[in-house]
Amino acid sequence: MAPTQSCKIRIRSLYASFSEKEKRLADYILNHPEKIIHGTITQIAADTQLADSTVFRFCKRIQYNGFQDMKIALASEQTETLQDIHELVSVDDDSRTIIRKVFESNMKTLEDTLTVLDEAQFKQAIDVLLHANRIELFGFGGSNVIALDGYHKFIRTGLSVSAQIDAHMQLMSASQLTSADVAILISHTGHSKDILELVDIFKQNNVPTIGITSFTQSPLNDQVDYALHTLSEETDYRSEALSSRIAQLSLLDALYVSIMMQIEEKGKASITKVRKAIQNRRI
Repeated sequence: MAPTQSCKIRIRSLYASFSEKEKRLADYILNHPEKIIHGTITQIAADTQLADSTVFRFCKRIQYNGFQDMKIALASEQTETLQDIHELVSVDDDSRTIIRKVFESNMKTLEDTLTVLDEAQFKQAIDVLLHANRIELFGFGGSNVIALDGYHKFIRTGLSVSAQIDAHMQLMSASQLTSADVAILISHTGHSKDILELVDIFKQNNVPTIGITSFTQSPLNDQVDYALHTLSEETDYRSEALSSRIAQLSLLDALYVSIMMQIEEKGKASITKVRKAIQNRRI
């Protein structure tokens, strides 16, 4: 049975796990969908310098019955949208055009993320967060910025939450979590050695883990208890990691709002305390 996700989204979500030959074919499909729609498996194999059997196995890998099945899916997607909203920025673009393209790219990232987000995993993550003695967010590099933003949100809930900036402090803090706590790990690729080192610590101490990553097939995704996915594309001036931040921030927003809806009066009381504490800082 064909996957419910679009063909392009399915390819991009699995891209990191592909072999070099599979990536060559994946790039060809993503960049030239019209050639797939109007071509034969032999023509595509010749264009990519691959065997017909390799193309067929790739179609099966992304959960289609065969090449024809994938062609039908791609044709359907092409008719649904006349142009890819994720346009490349050109040196000839004026400021208004650049703004529009960046905003549209961000909107597409959010729309694509909705298609890969597992609602069941999301609900389970909410339940774990609500019953944790302590919540801590972890991330390195750009992902640490996202972790700190999550801390900024979650501290308003009144739940015990923390986040560290320094890498060593993250390791030290991770070592103190127990099975009664929960760790939220953020990594765009899910392949960061630093984040995976934290996962090992959590496993040793039976700490429940929630992972936020852009790749459904990655070490982080495979090792956390609850996996939440984002999805984004790369352009000449913005990497996937930059684009995915929008979806990661929005995902943390959704977690925060869901928690606040569950704790109701306790959450309102906590927000009131926060507002009262900072109101004197305003002119």
